[in-house]
Amino acid sequence: MTPPTPALTPRVITTNQILRQEYHNLREGDIFIGRLRLKTTEEHLLLDLVERGIILFPSALSQHLCRSKVFQAHIFGGLMLPLTIPVHDQHDMLKIINLYQKNGINRVVTKLDRKNAGMGIHLWHDVEDVFSHATLGSLPFPFVIQPFAENSRDIRVIILGDYIESYARHNPHNFRNNLHCGGQSSPCEINGEQLELCRQVMARGKFPYAHLDLMIVESGATYLAEINLRGGIKGAQITPAAYHSRVEAIQRHFLSTR
Repeated sequence: MTPPTPALTPRVITTNQILRQEYHNLREGDIFIGRLRLKTTEEHLLLDLVERGIILFPSALSQHLCRSKVFQAHIFGGLMLPLTIPVHDQHDMLKIINLYQKNGINRVVTKLDRKNAGMGIHLWHDVEDVFSHATLGSLPFPFVIQPFAENSRDIRVIILGDYIESYARHNPHNFRNNLHCGGQSSPCEINGEQLELCRQVMARGKFPYAHLDLMIVESGATYLAEINLRGGIKGAQITPAAYHSRVEAIQRHFLSTR
């Protein structure tokens, strides 16, 4: 009887360079640790890796979600400000015009799909303005649209394993509270319900660690604004060295459980 072929030890790859070099030689069970550097049209590689049984950490789902605000609106829309909707084409916009006007919504915000640090956020006086600019080509599809929540608060939450830090971001001169856009930060505490919201979002998107932006509206309700695996830590108390150390510890723990 022919003896069984011994199982091959999974390879652990930690750099994008080696992943690219070995891409077609990867075997089921091989592990890639880190974020894939992908061009805008390369997200399909995430699907290919998952279908081939390659293990990604962070997950392929979380990495894809980080790259697309539209995808986030599809997956987390129920946890975002009500009537936050991904828009793919003119047909979507026509439906949204009816929906928003039916609900008496005037000012709206759009978020460009792949812009960060507040650079892709636009405030509009009316949903018809959005439709005009989108159909005339000055506002590229796809994008996310949502009602403008005046006087809302912006809270950044960083979760790295058992490390949790939160701070408020506020800009008295601009509705964009991002520090990149001139916002200021101050430490704050989140409550148990807000932390549970963060945990729920991370579990749904398979995020092992995350930066989450929460929106607290005038009624006191808290919603997800967006989530990312990485974000600037300007305004945070954690140092870059401590940040990287905690991420590496999370990665080591993942490998120890394989």
